[in-house]
Order: sequence, then C-alpha cells, then structure tokens
Amino acid sequence: MKCFGYGYESTYLHIWANKQAGGDIYMHLRRQGKKYDKRRNGKSTRGQIKNRVSIDDRSEIVDDKSRIGYWEIDTVIGKGHSGALVAIVERVTKCTVSAQVNSKSAADVTKATISLLNPFKDIVHTITADNGKEFSYHEKISQALSAEVCFTHPLQLLGARIK
Repeated sequence: MKCFGYGYESTYLHIWANKQAGGDIYMHLRRQGKKYDKRRNGKSTRGQIKNRVSIDDRSEIVDDKSRIGYWEIDTVIGKGHSGALVAIVERVTKCTVSAQVNSKSAADVTKATISLLNPFKDIVHTITADNGKEFSYHEKISQALSAEVCFTHPLQLLGARIK
C-alpha cells in the first residue's frame, strides 16, 4: 500500500486553480482568500491616534512636581471584558478618581473622564495617557477641560512614573 501525502503548498495550488476556474472552494478557507496583515514590529499605521501630543512636548514643570494639576489616566478592563474602570491620578497629591464604564470605547471613556475631572477643572493643567485607542477623543477632553492631553512613548508604562 502506498501513502501519498499532500503538503500545504500542493493543497493551496489546487484551491487557487479551482478559484481561477470559477470554483468556490477558497470560500471555505478561514480567511476566504484575504491577505493576512502582519503587525510590523508594532509600527502598524492602522488606527493610530490623530493629532496626539507627545509627552516630550509638555512643560518641564510637570516632572518637577512643584504644583498640582498634572493628571495621569488609564483604563482597567473587567473580568471577561465586561466593562472597564477609568482611573485618573493626580501626580503630586495622589488624589485618585475613578468610574466604571460599560465598555472601553473612546466615547464611554471620554464621557467618564470629563465628568470625573469637571469638579477639578480649575486645577487640571495636563492629562497624560498611554496610547490606547480609548483615548482617541483626546481633543474633546482637552477642549472640555481646557487642559493639554499628552501621550506616553509606545510601550511605556504610566504607573512606573507615579512615585
């Protein structure tokens, strides 16, 4: 008895030949013939935050911690991705405000951020966020609170900066 093995290359050659002949076998593939977009070292341009201000562009007085009003924001995802927590910490006093949101969407996070910081509006100078897509409405936050929203360098942890 002879066994014939087909490699994946031979299998795909037959599938693509069938497609050229008008067949529909390729429709049963996982990606149905669509190309797979590999992430190129984290530098994919897919969905980057527009008009982001780098942490390097903010005032140097922020790092001195000589006055209050410089906040850092992040989100924590709930168990099973059901809901999220928006946590905002003032860098000098460590005053923390937080709110639970239904999802990590930019709209929900923006609404929660504005409502949490509105009572402190007079002492909000800058808000530093990571590069999460939930902060893509940063211009709306900046306008509502009259504060600058800055973003960390990619892969930099916010919590490591709060000491």
